[in-house]
Amino acid sequence: MSTTHGFNTRAIHAGQDPDPATGDVVVPLHLATTFKQDGVGGLRGGYEYARSANPTRTALQEALAALEQGRTGLAFASGLAAEDTLLRTVCEPGSHVVLGGDAYGGTFRLISRVASRWGVEHTPADLNDPDALRAAIRPTTRVVWCETPTNPLLNIADIALTAEVAHEAGALLVVDNTFASPYLQQPLTLGADVVVHSTTKYLGGHSDVVGGALVVGDDGLAEQLAYHQNAMGAVSGPLADWLVLRGIKTLGVRMDRHQANAARIAEFLLGHPAVASVRYPGLPDHPGHDIAAKQMSGFGGMLSFRLAGGEDAALRVCERAQVFTLAESLGGVESLIEHPARMTHASAAGSPLEVPADLVRLSVGIEDVEDLIADLDQALA
Repeated sequence: MSTTHGFNTRAIHAGQDPDPATGDVVVPLHLATTFKQDGVGGLRGGYEYARSANPTRTALQEALAALEQGRTGLAFASGLAAEDTLLRTVCEPGSHVVLGGDAYGGTFRLISRVASRWGVEHTPADLNDPDALRAAIRPTTRVVWCETPTNPLLNIADIALTAEVAHEAGALLVVDNTFASPYLQQPLTLGADVVVHSTTKYLGGHSDVVGGALVVGDDGLAEQLAYHQNAMGAVSGPLADWLVLRGIKTLGVRMDRHQANAARIAEFLLGHPAVASVRYPGLPDHPGHDIAAKQMSGFGGMLSFRLAGGEDAALRVCERAQVFTLAESLGGVESLIEHPARMTHASAAGSPLEVPADLVRLSVGIEDVEDLIADLDQALA
């Protein structure tokens, strides 16, 4: 599928040609763990053992690469499995990572409490300040890790500028693109070296699959990552691959509805007396609004807000919500509400990445927006 085709065409067709034997228009679910060889070493299509390669996973990986305008996509059992494989591929004992100062709690935990035990050091930095980023970089820095928009504060980093600073130091820029999805942002086209996804989220889109992905544009790095993907073995299973492929087909139309609903809700929250502040990149007074408008085609379906009544008020809103489900994760068709400080970002408590206790995060779904606003109104009362 050519990159000259539009996004939605690629989402439906890339890696998903009709099956040559049967004409299936949906990629088959290949459950086999091993594949017959035509003589010793005579592999059919490169398949021998399902950890190394599986036809359903191949289709997903081709689709992921096409959506992100990369050369190679790799699918994993979870987003953190993808991140772990990446870090162990490009880092070694003594390596250093610059971690954006507002990052997913699981990424912080992986780097600060797991990779650190094997000699990988890290420094938090404000990626919106190029001088602060340069000051955080060391001669041993191998990776600058960036989320944009960030989880859960919806901060925006300038990908092109961050890539320039990282590359000056000989480091790779890794961008977690989970919140935006490739529909709204393609970091590789802006200078990033690696894109990370939790495919559990918007790519899967239906809260029924756990998965992760890496997409790269450099063939040499892709070869190294593929080697470690096989050697470490945290690959996605064929059912997960199939479910993510199914989700990808409707990514564009879902994201249009997610962000339309989120914009309406952000405006509602701005005018509510119980709300102290709203974090949504689509708001003109958001500090990253202009950068987001430059590098994204839309502002996404995630937002967060702080309560004038403090932590107790934030917890009360989470408990009173009815259409919004109190749950972790994000990016599904249903709307979710959570308290990051006690849920997804509890591992960052007491660290420079700690999030405010009065913060509530919303993953805005595709329900009727009038019902979502009414639910928040009663929860805030």
